[in-house]
Amino acid sequence: MIQSVNDSLTETEKIRRDTFGQRKYIDIHCHCLPAVDDGPATMSDALTLCRALADDDIETVIATPHQLGRFDNSNSAAKIREDVSKLNEELKSSGIDLTVMPGGDVRVDERICQLIETDKVLTLADGGRYILLELPHKIFIDIEQLLIDLSHLGIQAVISHPERHPVLEKEHKTLMKFIDQSAYLQVTAGSLLGDFGIQAQKAAWHFISSGWASLIATDSHSLKGRGPCMKATFKQISGKLGEETAQLVCIENPLRLLTGQDMTPVYSMSAGRCCDEAIL
Repeated sequence: MIQSVNDSLTETEKIRRDTFGQRKYIDIHCHCLPAVDDGPATMSDALTLCRALADDDIETVIATPHQLGRFDNSNSAAKIREDVSKLNEELKSSGIDLTVMPGGDVRVDERICQLIETDKVLTLADGGRYILLELPHKIFIDIEQLLIDLSHLGIQAVISHPERHPVLEKEHKTLMKFIDQSAYLQVTAGSLLGDFGIQAQKAAWHFISSGWASLIATDSHSLKGRGPCMKATFKQISGKLGEETAQLVCIENPLRLLTGQDMTPVYSMSAGRCCDEAIL
C-alpha cells in the first residue's frame, strides 16, 4: 500500500522534531520482528531487543525484515504489517516506550518495481517514498537502471551498509554514480565503532567524512553482537566531524525519511574535513 506523505510537517511531527532535538533517535534499519528472519527468534527476544533500542534513546524504529533473496515468497508486506501491529501491542503492554513502523530490507531484484506496485514489497515506514536496498554480499550488481526505474515511481533508494560490502567499499566511482541517481547511503552505527572490522570501519568513516553517507542506522538483530549503539555513535561523529554532522545523519535525515520529506545532503558540510587516517 503506497501512501502519499504531505511535505509539510503536522503539528504532531513538529513536536516530535523538537523531541528529536533532545537527541531522541529514529532507527530506519532494524531486524526487531520475532521469528521472521535472522533477527530475534521469539517475542521475548524481540522485546529484549526493543527495550535496548529504547534504552539507546531510540523512540521510533522501522522494522526491516529481509524481503526477496533467500526470503523470497516469505515476509510479505501484509505479514510484516500484521507482525508490526502485534509487536506494538506487546510493547505497549510491556511498558516499552518505542514505536515500530513497517518496512523491509529488500534484496536487489529485477522485479522490485512490479512488486512494489502489487504491494508485495514494502517501502520504508510504508510511506511510498524511500526503499531500503541490500545488494548481494559476494557479487557486484550495477543497480543504476533499477534506481532510474524506481525514480519513475517517485521512490528513492537507500543502499544499506555499503561499507560492509566487499566491492562497494572500494568502488567509490560506482557509489558516486548511484548517488547521482538520487540514491542515499546508510552506514551501520556499529561499523563506525569497529564492530565489523577495521576495513568496514575505515570505509564507514570515509563515507561519512566525505559527505557520501546521509544516514546512520543500527541494523540491529539481537544483543549478541548486533545491538543498538546510536548514542555512542552520535558521540563519536560529534567528536570527529562536529555535532552538526552527527545531528544530520543520526537525527534529522532519519526523521525526514520517516515523514516522507527530502533528505539533506551532507556534501556541503564535509568540505575541508581531515583525512580518514586522522579520523581513525
